[in-house]
Amino acid sequence: MDALISAGRVLTGPGGAHLTDGAVLVQGGVIVDAGTRPDLEARTAPGIPRLAFPEATLMPGLIDAHVHLALDAGPDPVAVLRASDDTDLILGMAGRALRLLNVGITTARDLGDRNGLALRLRKEITEGRLPGPRILAAGTPLTGPGGHCWFLGGEVEGTDAMRELVRRNAESGVDVIKVMATGGGITKGGPPIWQAQFTADQLRVVVEEARAAGLPVAAHAHGTEGIAAAVAAGVSTIEHCTWMAQDGFQESTELVDAIAAQGIRVCPAASPDWRGFAERFGPERAKEMFDRLGWMSRRGVRLIAGTDAGVSRAVFDDFVSSLEFFESIGFSPAEIVDLATTEAAEGLGIADDTGLLRTGYRADLLVVDGNPLDDLQALRRVQLVMAAGRPHVPEGAALDHLLR
Repeated sequence: MDALISAGRVLTGPGGAHLTDGAVLVQGGVIVDAGTRPDLEARTAPGIPRLAFPEATLMPGLIDAHVHLALDAGPDPVAVLRASDDTDLILGMAGRALRLLNVGITTARDLGDRNGLALRLRKEITEGRLPGPRILAAGTPLTGPGGHCWFLGGEVEGTDAMRELVRRNAESGVDVIKVMATGGGITKGGPPIWQAQFTADQLRVVVEEARAAGLPVAAHAHGTEGIAAAVAAGVSTIEHCTWMAQDGFQESTELVDAIAAQGIRVCPAASPDWRGFAERFGPERAKEMFDRLGWMSRRGVRLIAGTDAGVSRAVFDDFVSSLEFFESIGFSPAEIVDLATTEAAEGLGIADDTGLLRTGYRADLLVVDGNPLDDLQALRRVQLVMAAGRPHVPEGAALDHLLR
């Protein structure tokens, strides 16, 4: 849809930079002009539709850097997945992608699915047959025999098998390679969450093969040993990064400084239910874990926003609750908006075409009622979402702003 979209406040970012009474001109799915509303109205052809939101904020679309569309966020998402055939599974994935779009997410990084279903869904959305955000798909994640998420089909043993799976994923058209560097909580009977599944040398093989294909590597790593192996291998992002050890936590200043120096982004993947997790895990232990992320940030580690949507209680339509996690560890609303837009785009390697309202960028836009730079709750009041220039009006938001 071609349109001139104006708002009382336009976030040009980062760092809370904005225009008062600004606008962007969208044509052919791309932002072709941006500036003040009076200037753009004077330069825009009369036949272009105008959408005006004088009391609202226009900003880049949100980016969720960690989702699992193949999981349903219910009490036992793994059991549901294993009981579903691919037809039922992709239909569920399409519905969950729509829920992401409804809350303003225009890019989602899917970090592990079964049988390449996220790639099929990505194609349907890209070609306009289904509504949804841009999907960055990891395909089949690498794991050890019987390891974390083995049920997705990515069990590998030995470097030859590891190379082969990375190559198959690359040939299928994935956007990122996912490797399970440690155990995980949703895999019943699998290795403990703190336990490393691969050595640093094995992870180097994954990174080497991925780089040969021009792909980044995302490493699931809760345990300190797995984090150390991921850092030594030079992965692109570390997911979770909770510093778990067999008998508690074992953080490392040396490793944190290496993460910062190497420019490895950390996605805590804070669930929308992070408060409930804290109650179940133990408030004091949870605070220790949460505060460690603030400590990492102060030492120069750059964080990005993600939800782990799909695992139990991590729903697809409550991104703001996940963002409130960062508020709880000392980030300002403006900094949090960056974590979910510009910082996430840079961390995922897509900052050349999204994450900012800039001429030549994809028309990934969000209009919300209020000012998210002052109050994150404004992000709950979505008026309009535009993903790659395709407008979407969530249920309950009336698009009555067409001027002509």
